[in-house]
Amino acid sequence: MKRETLFLKAVVVLIGLPVLALCIWVLPRIVGGAAQYFSPYWVYPVFILVYVSVIPFYFALFQAFRLLGYIDRNQAFSELAVSTLKNIKYCAFAISILFAGSEPFLYLMAEKDDAPGLIVIGLVIIFASFVIAVFAAVLQKLLKNALDIKAENDLTV
Repeated sequence: MKRETLFLKAVVVLIGLPVLALCIWVLPRIVGGAAQYFSPYWVYPVFILVYVSVIPFYFALFQAFRLLGYIDRNQAFSELAVSTLKNIKYCAFAISILFAGSEPFLYLMAEKDDAPGLIVIGLVIIFASFVIAVFAAVLQKLLKNALDIKAENDLTV
């Protein structure tokens, strides 16, 4: 089990690196170019919301890393794992809400540039993070039920 969780921990780190690179090098260039073409009143709210959404993204990655650590220590069926899944769920919902808040601004920019793909990219991110949130909620409920059954069985023995 150690190899699999080590692989997944490496994947979690590798997921975080491109997002960090995007935030440091790519997004500032996009903001500079877009602010010249579009109204800054449309551009800056979108990119502020994108930068703010990075906070719950990295917190969710950290929680996933912790969950893999619990699995390594054979604590996968514990209250710690349930609370970690709850945190991942809240982070994914927060990302969905933040990107949903940027959609009106993306619509205005896409309308001016005649680029409907801009709206679709925002909708894909909203949908993907919402699916992750629902999946984490289902896993949280399933794990909580398993813990309740385990506690009930421990009391009867």
